[in-house]
Amino acid sequence: MILVVGGAGYIGSHLVKELVEKEEVVVLDNLSTGHRAAVDSRAIFVKGDLGNEEDLHMVFRSYPIKAVMHFAACSLVGESVVDPLKYYQNNVASTLTLLKVMLKFKVKNFIFSSTAATYGIPDVEVIDETSATTPINPYGHSKLMVEQILADFSKSYDLHYVVLRYFNAAGAHQSAAIGESHDPETHLIPIILQQLLGQREKVSVFGADYDTADGTCIRDYIHVTDLAAAHILALEALLTGKKSAAVYNLGNGLGYSVKEVIETCEKVTGVKANVEIADRRAGDPARLVASSAKILSELGWKAERNLEQIIADAWKWHQQQQY
Repeated sequence: MILVVGGAGYIGSHLVKELVEKEEVVVLDNLSTGHRAAVDSRAIFVKGDLGNEEDLHMVFRSYPIKAVMHFAACSLVGESVVDPLKYYQNNVASTLTLLKVMLKFKVKNFIFSSTAATYGIPDVEVIDETSATTPINPYGHSKLMVEQILADFSKSYDLHYVVLRYFNAAGAHQSAAIGESHDPETHLIPIILQQLLGQREKVSVFGADYDTADGTCIRDYIHVTDLAAAHILALEALLTGKKSAAVYNLGNGLGYSVKEVIETCEKVTGVKANVEIADRRAGDPARLVASSAKILSELGWKAERNLEQIIADAWKWHQQQQY
């Protein structure tokens, strides 16, 4: 069985929906930001906390876990600056608790959700896994700390792991049964689509004077279903012994500016957005684009869905959002 921690969240729930086709799945989630309705009915659901050793012991005693996929984290950059304690407690200390229990139960396979925030403000056009990791906020630091812990545990305890550094996850399941639902919503595509549905007054563009073609920030958007597929390939690589310690970027390798994303949303939906230009946000890099060449060459993964497909699937979800 595979334990998916944080499997009721946005990315975790999409992974579970794909994984139940291949494996028996247990989801552990405290539902602080996740949604019970997002968890596929074929998975076993346990309400519990990553930082609670008793909850973890109960799961590992009750089910024959052979690998853990770890999605549970606080992930708001701005909040991490205001409340770093929350981020180090939840993202680092609670992960250590999970790893400690895994070692006790001799579970040696671990897949970790990391982030492009580990790179900070890059000095290269396209970021690969050898690019400098210099986070500029507690969220990025917390994820990089766990990456270091995994490298150390791999050497000392023979823990086998894959780290997946996400760029901008977006979109929704093609069935529109599950999708993105955050409170507060901070991600660009859902914010635009909510505005197009009349659920918010305007879309704020934070800075139009960056050193980019149209002056707005460029980001690498990746369909959440493509992310899920990468996790399944990483799991197979661990379970077959093909990989024992690896770090991969997950992105499209294509950068789209905020302005281009707004225009694509308008094109897909046929609705005009109400946009305002606002001041830059502190710490926003002008450009964050991934090279995913390493995971293509080693595991055969690449993003299959383009920006229009991402937005079309997200639009379908937001029009009849169920949670």
